[in-house]
Amino acid sequence: MIKRIHHINFIVKDLSKAVQNYGALFGDPVHGIETLASRGIQLARYKVGETWLILIQPVADGVPARYLEKHGEGFFLISCQVDNVAESAAVAEAQGVRAMHEQARQGLEDWQVMDLNADDLFGANFQLLESAS
Repeated sequence: MIKRIHHINFIVKDLSKAVQNYGALFGDPVHGIETLASRGIQLARYKVGETWLILIQPVADGVPARYLEKHGEGFFLISCQVDNVAESAAVAEAQGVRAMHEQARQGLEDWQVMDLNADDLFGANFQLLESAS
């Protein structure tokens, strides 16, 4: 079912400061600062091997903003690539891990993502991702 870890998100209050600090480790973000308006975030992506490390800063109300308010900065979620999000979500649900929505939502580029219920995964924010790359 899971092919690889596609990306790991860290949530921050100050993206420019985070980019400065993470830049000491990884260099410049691959695409600079990006906006994903549908999630109310700005982000910076670093490619580490085959995995993306993504820093996100909430800029509007939504799940990331509420998470930051409740939990503070740090690890936010892990996203695993699958061949088919809908099929993988159905398999997970059959095993007792509920999907948060009925259909995948659009992420960056061609990423189709499906969030899983953190309560079923002992508090971990986890998502399935389908992408051609």
